Amino acid sequence: MKKSVVEQFYQRLRENNPAPTTELAYATPFQLLIAVILSAQATDVGVNKATARLFPVAPDAASMLALGEDGLRDYIKTIGLYRTKAKNVIATCRILLERHAGEVPADRAALEALPGVGRKTANVVLNTAFGQPTIAVDTHIFRLGNRTGLAPGKTVVEVENKLLRVTPREFLKDAHHWLILHGRYVCKARQPACAACCVYDLCEFRDKTA
Repeated sequence: MKKSVVEQFYQRLRENNPAPTTELAYATPFQLLIAVILSAQATDVGVNKATARLFPVAPDAASMLALGEDGLRDYIKTIGLYRTKAKNVIATCRILLERHAGEVPADRAALEALPGVGRKTANVVLNTAFGQPTIAVDTHIFRLGNRTGLAPGKTVVEVENKLLRVTPREFLKDAHHWLILHGRYVCKARQPACAACCVYDLCEFRDKTA
């Protein structure tokens, strides 16, 4: 996709959604981190239902750690892989308290050293909580990058690096949210809503739907 087309692509996404943000409910960087850890292989809606009960009781690392794995499992048992996630969250809280005074670090290496936190989760936290120009490539963004021709690649890291390279600086901060929301609701896997797509004529997908 040509540079001028990429710029139009993002301009239209911005016009369509001037202030994009995550659909996960949170009030602090800590709560965002926990919500993103819980969201792996789960829906944001499902995570929000669980954290609506959890966060009032355990809003920070100390109170979350005090719940223990058993206590935490009671709040998140409706979420997939909840046993593993409870173990990771409690371990993460312990590390945050021991190494970071209970605060979420705004550093990739420190984030990825936390149990249950990989590159994608770290990117979401860095971008959403701290405003850093990162792009977390999930299945939606990976599909969109390849399908539209915006940033084709065989791996999520390849797509991420291409997106960071081709995305104009003025759009980098919000690119993650624009792309994930567009992939989630418009450029869907099985039945893309091409007729309702604001970048229909810019997209290089050959099998557009009517």
